[in-house]
Amino acid sequence: MKKIFHPSLRAVAVAALLLGAAGAQAQDKAVELKFAHWLPASHPLAKLGFEPWAKSVEAASKGSIKVALFPAQQLGKAADHYDMARDGIADMTWVNPGYQAGRFPLVAAGELPFLIAKPGPGSAALDQWYRKYATTEMKDVKFCFAHVHVGTFHSKKPITEPGQLKGMKIRSANGTVAQTMSLLGATNVQVSAPESRDALEKGLADAITFPWNSIVTFGIDKAVKFHSDMRLYTSDFVWVMNKGWYDKLAAGQKKVIDDHCNNEWAGKVGGAWGDEEDSGQAKLEKTAGHTIVPISAAQLDVWKKAVEPVYTQWVKAADGAGVPGQAALDELRKELAARKASN
Repeated sequence: MKKIFHPSLRAVAVAALLLGAAGAQAQDKAVELKFAHWLPASHPLAKLGFEPWAKSVEAASKGSIKVALFPAQQLGKAADHYDMARDGIADMTWVNPGYQAGRFPLVAAGELPFLIAKPGPGSAALDQWYRKYATTEMKDVKFCFAHVHVGTFHSKKPITEPGQLKGMKIRSANGTVAQTMSLLGATNVQVSAPESRDALEKGLADAITFPWNSIVTFGIDKAVKFHSDMRLYTSDFVWVMNKGWYDKLAAGQKKVIDDHCNNEWAGKVGGAWGDEEDSGQAKLEKTAGHTIVPISAAQLDVWKKAVEPVYTQWVKAADGAGVPGQAALDELRKELAARKASN
């Protein structure tokens, strides 16, 4: 006998199937995201960037993505964090590309001296500009976003003029700062941030290029007492993810990650951490035994003139990477100017 289905029953059945599919999507398989970085767990960026981002991902994924943070080089050395994400040692890492000088020549534009003044809009500008290059320069990972902090000299004696650097031993923040120090006659001391205080206390370095508040966070204020009042350089950082980990996510989970790997988060993290770093200047100014070294407008002009060859070197490096360097630099400057982030 032929069975006859009432139209209303058929509608109920279809609705049930749709609801079941939606329920399955809403209950994506739980996954863990191992997020490695090399800062202390108590570092301000952990509180202002890593932890809020992780909590937001967990909330947006309805708990299906659990973020496990591995601070303080637990999974590998600071300079190895890009390769750790590429190789799956961690699912996501926080990377200072400048720790591997020359490997990522394009993103190094964000490190150029006296280019960026404001970390929040500067981060958003660099991130927006770099996205079209990241797919090639960092093709073996999933790029999440980029951000910066601004730093200066912290030293055992006052630094006001470029000529003073000749013969000094300086811990450089990244590859571009190292080029700048070499140009000005200094000897570079290449150690990561966690190793910097030790290098200063052992006499391996006379000065350090570092952001303001991290001088206190890393205890480096015990080793240096003079702090030059200028926006000398920026260090740029990228959040990158293992491609295999991302590719295995459900569609809804991928959307959550994509929504947290965007220009909005670049500006948000860059602003929160960058402003907190800058607040360290006032702290040091009020700390006994510390001196904020003023830099006059005339002295600043001398500095900017002295570092011009570093820009020429970057343009050549970009040309060598297959990107028209001067045009790319002009685009970055335009992006910075539009966001009022220029130095």
